[in-house]
This record gives sequence, structure tokens and C-alpha cells, in this order.
Amino acid sequence: MSNTPVISGVGLWTPENAITNEELVMSYNAYAEKFNVEHKAQIEAGQIDAMPFSSAEFIEKASGIKQRYIYQKEGALDIDRMRPLIPKRRDDELSHQAEMAVNAAKKAMLQANKKAEDIDVVIVSCAYTERAYPAIAIEVQGALGIEGFGFDMLVACSAATFGLHRAYEMVKAGSARSVLVINPELTSPQVNYTDRDSHFIFGDVATAVIIESEDTATSSHQFAILGTKAKTQFSNNIRSNFGYLSRATDEDPYAADRLFHQEGRKVFKEVCPMAAEHIQSHLAQHGYAPDNVSRWWLHQANINMNQLIAKRLLGRDPSAQEAPIVLDQYANTASAGSIIAFALHHEDLKQDDIGVICSFGAGYSIGSLVIQKRH
Repeated sequence: MSNTPVISGVGLWTPENAITNEELVMSYNAYAEKFNVEHKAQIEAGQIDAMPFSSAEFIEKASGIKQRYIYQKEGALDIDRMRPLIPKRRDDELSHQAEMAVNAAKKAMLQANKKAEDIDVVIVSCAYTERAYPAIAIEVQGALGIEGFGFDMLVACSAATFGLHRAYEMVKAGSARSVLVINPELTSPQVNYTDRDSHFIFGDVATAVIIESEDTATSSHQFAILGTKAKTQFSNNIRSNFGYLSRATDEDPYAADRLFHQEGRKVFKEVCPMAAEHIQSHLAQHGYAPDNVSRWWLHQANINMNQLIAKRLLGRDPSAQEAPIVLDQYANTASAGSIIAFALHHEDLKQDDIGVICSFGAGYSIGSLVIQKRH
């Protein structure tokens, strides 16, 4: 008998609505033109800067993104609003984020051949939760009819891997039979759609993963978790300041620094070598080198970051099959990116193939799993 933790199911839920680069740019440029006309005198006097214009080509070159999915499209492209219009739900209704989570969870449970009574723990791990309490995880647990317990985790873009780490530890220790880790990434409310350098980055999605003991797994595709590794190092270069203290400090909750903002060039320069070193040392702990890895499911933040990290590890450009990219269609989905890549690109691997799931982001934070295809 073995209690080796395995990934036995994965679920991907995609919103119905998408926004192409062209749509996004048309809205942003119209807003910029309106702003520049309304503030012409101040701009000419040098008191404020004119808003720059953008293009679909600029976005794709800077990020590799061609479109993104959005939970609620209405309002996001309205130049008199520039944020999604998400109707408020009553306390006795399923919350928006819980609904996303349940949709992804059901897909993962189906793939893993698991019913509610088979699951002991629900972890909702993502970049943002829509409220402080009660935990979204406990709401999802109730909606799915799962006994046991649930809790939320917030670790920005590393939330998914950090959540999987906790699930791995519970199953390995025997304190849980199976754990459901869900990443309902509702990022669009935190996007500043009036900022040329960041309005295109994020998309909405929900992913879910089942981790259980190899002894109980019955799904068609199983991946043993050989080990997990995490690292954090404080940095202000990626930040979101929206929170309940805004009410007490009398600050504008919609101010630019309340929303997502970053020092992109510094992030690129500092995170890429950190991530490459982290992955290489993690592989070495298990007796592997980068050349032994058949598939890299990397965090989907920026295509240039992914290519540079993979090149540092392999000494060459990775093939599209080795390191699949999904951000062209999904954009940066915070913690869910590497799980989307895994969900869409894992069934072709052969028995004993080695793979790496890795995320990196605000914090800074880096989380990774070295996994091996069982069958």
C-alpha cells in the first residue's frame, strides 16, 4: 500500500464572454481621446500628461496575449464606466466566485471519479476573494455537499501551487483522503481599464484539481507528486492595495494605486532568474535535470518571461509541445495559468514522464511541483 499523493482530476471552467485585443484597444483609445480633449488645457500647460494610445499589435508583442475571457463583459468597454458591471447578489444566493468554483470543481470531480462523500477538504486558493468572510471555500463546500472543512488562501499568482502544496501534505500525512483545490480567478474587477500598460493583462477563469492517495485513485490519467517547493521574498513591484482600510483612511477606493499595478521591467528582471534557479534546484532535489522534463506547465503571465525562463533551464528555446502557452487565449489568469496549461496539455504524456508545474508572481512568490505520469 502506498499513500503517494497523485493528481487524479483537473477541471477548467471558462466564462462565455471574451474580449479581443482589438475590442479592448478600441475602448481604451476612445477613453484616452475623451480624456485628452477634456483636459486639453492642463495637458498643454504641462500640469498633467496626455494619455497615450495603444494598439492590438503593441499588446501582443509586449505580452503574447490575443484575447481574454471575462466573467461579465458589460461595462468593461464602456468609456463612461471602464469596469465590469457585476450585479450584487443577496446573502442567500450563491456568490459569483463560488459559482465559478463549483463549475470547475464538478469537472475535476467527474474526471477523478469522485463524489462529495469522497472529499475531506476544500481549498479555494486565488489572487482575490470577493469578501473577507465567510470563506468562499466553505460556501463551495456547502454547495457541493462535502463534509469536512474548507478554507481560503491568498498568495497572488502562486496561490494555485501553494494550495496544491497544502493538499499534498494532508494526503501524504494521512489527515485527508482527498482534497479539492479550486482557483476561481475573478480578476477583472481589479483591472485598471484606463491604464495602457496593464489594462490588457488579466482574464477570468476557474480551475480545480483533485489530489488523493495513489491507493484510491481510479481516473484514467494520474500524476504522482514527487515533491513540492515554495519560496517567498518581499517586493513592492507587484501590488494591489484595495481593501477594507480604504473606508477608514478616506482614500478613493477606485484610485489607480488601489487596483493592480506593477513595475513590469523590474519584475521581469528579478523574477526570471529567481524562477529558473528555483525550478532547477527543485529538480535536483529529486535527481533530475531540466533535460529530463517532458512538459513544463509554467505560470502564464507573459510569453517573454516563459520563454526566457525555459531557455535559461534548457539552454535553448522550448518547443510549443514542451512548454505550452495558453495566455494567448486566456491572458494572465493569476494563479490559474499553469493549471489551465496542465488541464489542456497532459493526456498525451507517457508513463513515467516527468513534468513541472510552476507559478510565480506578487510577493514575490514561487511555487512548484515535480510530478510523474503514472498511467
